[in-house]
Amino acid sequence: MSIAHILINRALSGFTLIASSQLSQEKEKASMDPVVVLVISLSCLLLLSLWRQRSGRGKLPPGPMPLPIIGNILQIDAKNISKSLTNVSKVYGSVFTLYLGTKPTVVLHGYEAVKEALIDHGQVFSGRGSFPVTDRVHKGFGVAFANGNRWREMRRFSLMTLRNFGMGKRSIEDRIQEEARCLVEELRKTKSSPCDPNFILGYAPCNVICSIIFHSRFHYKDQNFLKFIQKLLENQEILSSPWIQVCNNFPVLMDYFPGSHKTFFKNIGDMREYFLEKIKEHQESLDMNSPRDLTDCFLIKMEEEKDNPQTEFTIEALVNLVNDLFAAGTETISTTLRHGLLHLLKNPEVTEKVQEEIDHVIGRHRSPCMQDKSSMPYTEAVLHEIQRYIDLVPTSLPHAVNCDTKFRNYFIPKGTTIITSLTSVLCDSKEFPNPEKFDPGHFLDENGKFKKSDYFMPFSTGKRACAGEGLARMELFLFLTTILQNFRLKSVVDPKDLDTTPVSRGLVSVPPAYQICFIPV
Repeated sequence: MSIAHILINRALSGFTLIASSQLSQEKEKASMDPVVVLVISLSCLLLLSLWRQRSGRGKLPPGPMPLPIIGNILQIDAKNISKSLTNVSKVYGSVFTLYLGTKPTVVLHGYEAVKEALIDHGQVFSGRGSFPVTDRVHKGFGVAFANGNRWREMRRFSLMTLRNFGMGKRSIEDRIQEEARCLVEELRKTKSSPCDPNFILGYAPCNVICSIIFHSRFHYKDQNFLKFIQKLLENQEILSSPWIQVCNNFPVLMDYFPGSHKTFFKNIGDMREYFLEKIKEHQESLDMNSPRDLTDCFLIKMEEEKDNPQTEFTIEALVNLVNDLFAAGTETISTTLRHGLLHLLKNPEVTEKVQEEIDHVIGRHRSPCMQDKSSMPYTEAVLHEIQRYIDLVPTSLPHAVNCDTKFRNYFIPKGTTIITSLTSVLCDSKEFPNPEKFDPGHFLDENGKFKKSDYFMPFSTGKRACAGEGLARMELFLFLTTILQNFRLKSVVDPKDLDTTPVSRGLVSVPPAYQICFIPV
């Protein structure tokens, strides 16, 4: 038995004797002192917490000793969770247990552990772990935070509909090219003056996903559109804040304390109202034989299953699915572009090489297309390095095991939350030499040809990998090449003085604010 266990046993015995003695004395009194009741109650809660945590540790993977109630929270930096996980892994290995509050969470660190769980045992690890802040608004609906049959139905429908409406096909490529041209025109309006690209880079990807879901697009000056973008970006930053990490580990705080979670809930409520309005418009103009978009396809499915009491196709499900798709299809692309342009400002020699490749392969007189990508290995390497380096979703969304399972000789009970450190995969020094350095050479062979890597997992991997990965890759290539085809990027400060450090690395890696000049070429 370890020294820590001996000390805890002694503490348990001591508390028990004290509590018994106090209770015996109080029996002789007509009424018990409220302070004594409180002390005894708190002591019992602490002891119960210690006992529960100790009772499961022999089965689960090893990890640092948790404190009562708060677990290992003090060992986690809420502003850089990935770094904290790496530090713990140096002591306990690639599979370890942390208590975020009173519940155990198993962490997978490194390519081998992540691959073994999410690919080799993909079905077992395909559950969605608890994320209380979003669970409160999604209530198990949608695709990102759903589980079981509901998740399977929504994911199957989403993938099929995205394919039918052009994901990976020419039709969606045309839409992205159109939005890229609109984005270029909007950037020209800055007249080479310094601007914050935060908002403007959200316009195009939001309109792409809007065309797929609602068969429409916004004008870039539409005030409702601007408010919608603002809410999406604000929610992303809120979900990455330290306060939300606290709320996720201690959900009861959301009911009794003010904070940014209230803004998050309000933003979601406002967006839901907009989605419901658009869905109502679609219901009134629906042609069962000619679906225009994803919403029409869903409404047709609802009609087909209206007599099925177990159907997953309901208005509530549609609203949450639309919310998931807008969040994933707008925030991730715009944030990656913001990161990407910042790193291109920081590394002007990289930008110059990409523009030379654009001039050679595409020229100045036609729009970039996906067919160009195979002839542009350096540009492809830069896009991959941007995604690898920025590590957009450091720990992905939480997974959960669907059943009791044995993993690497450890026992993981059904429902246990699983955290996968994508950072540890994307920054593996054996696969990517000098991973802390931004270097497109990580994805180029000795002949300058593009080199694939199994360690490239910015969209996660396995059964819970991002359903819109193909669409995201297409958007990133077409938007970035179109911008660089039309503009020279200029920093307002010396590139050496640019700070590319994310302002937070919670759910999402949020880039710092910066100014950029788009100089027409």
